[in-house]
Amino acid sequence: MPATILIVDDEKNTREGLGLALEEDYEVYLASSAEEAFNLMEAETFEVVLTDLRMAGKSGLTVIDKAIKLPNRPICIMMTAYGNVETAVEAMRRGAYDFLTKPVNLEKLDILVKRALKSRTVEEENIVLHERLDKKYSFDGIVGDSPSLQEVLDKVQLVAPSKATVLLEGETGTGKELIAQAIHQNSERSRQAFVPVHCAALAANLLESELFGHEKGAFTGATERRVGRFEAADGGTLFLDEIGEIDASTQVKLLRFLETRSFERLGSSKPVKVDVRLVCATNRNLVEMVQRGDFREDLLYRLNVITIHLPPLRERQEDLPVLLKHYIKYFSQENKVPPVRFSEGAMKILSEYRWPGNIRELRNFCENTVVLKRGSEVTEYDLDVKYSSLDAGESTPVEETSSLSTSPSLSREENEKRLLRSALVRANGNRTRAAELVGISRRTLHRKLAQWPELDFRLWFD
Repeated sequence: MPATILIVDDEKNTREGLGLALEEDYEVYLASSAEEAFNLMEAETFEVVLTDLRMAGKSGLTVIDKAIKLPNRPICIMMTAYGNVETAVEAMRRGAYDFLTKPVNLEKLDILVKRALKSRTVEEENIVLHERLDKKYSFDGIVGDSPSLQEVLDKVQLVAPSKATVLLEGETGTGKELIAQAIHQNSERSRQAFVPVHCAALAANLLESELFGHEKGAFTGATERRVGRFEAADGGTLFLDEIGEIDASTQVKLLRFLETRSFERLGSSKPVKVDVRLVCATNRNLVEMVQRGDFREDLLYRLNVITIHLPPLRERQEDLPVLLKHYIKYFSQENKVPPVRFSEGAMKILSEYRWPGNIRELRNFCENTVVLKRGSEVTEYDLDVKYSSLDAGESTPVEETSSLSTSPSLSREENEKRLLRSALVRANGNRTRAAELVGISRRTLHRKLAQWPELDFRLWFD
């Protein structure tokens, strides 16, 4: 559908001539006065308003004042004679997009209208993008109802509006970057940049330059000045993931920034001051690193203003059903396939699994299930053996199983069978006792025997 343009001019020839020039590509409306333009703007929605400045009655400035207050604000372009350029500049200060001098050059008008419409499209896309980001990283966008997760979100809600440095602790895959995004999106900095840096992904000799930038000639290969991540995040939030991986030299510069809110580019002695909110994350124990001399104690104190610990998935197992449903639905829509459901037996196994990779592992499991599953239901027999293997969450009491050995030359499946066979022999076929010996539930043992019927103790003597 063509864009709608309102042309406002009290000179008939000018008004109709501009209308003829634009009507081939746009839907054009004409108004001979500001009052007529007001009536049209109340009845129709316009993408562009092109108005003369000096008209009989009310001026073009009143048209612009009216237009910029509309719910669907159009782009306003002022037309003026050469002697009124100062007034046209005033119109731009009050909300006009640009101005043209009369007599209007039709080629310039066409270029200006197209540029204006393109800028409007970009602005609308940015609004939609920000709305999506707000939704994605709002507290409602974080899935789970467990008390441990709600405690995290309560802290995020308190911390987000502040300027305080935040340290996120937790195992790999617990969603530290998602929480950092939520802190940013729920702060006054949400319309500024969120700049993530994964410190472990960069070599020590590159990380300092990546963070703080460098001047031309600072080192071999520095052919031009480079703006670092701190400058890129000015006014916004800088997220330093895996902060425990940074080397001693970078630790010193980071400490100086936290003390002065300024830094120096490599190859320069001139301080650069920026307004950056710092959120850091680690899956390592920084206190132990300080004790070993691998991390500066004074830097830890500076980073540790507010600490938020993200619980591993095994500590929020009540969230597992809703997380599975969420990611199955997400990947089903992404791959345009019907969602699958999990049988009661499959859910029991997945609930007992400890998910060492946390949310990241669960997300990958759901994507794999959606892409590879044939049928509408996932049963316990469809699951990979690792989800129900003996080491997937149940430990074997050492004092009870010292004689139940495994062999490094055998596969994990063969070692499992060997353990179960030994346990059944020691228990003289008593399944409850055998399950206790290997530290698993009786139900898990029954499932294993159904999977490997050759282990059924009763069959050995037939």
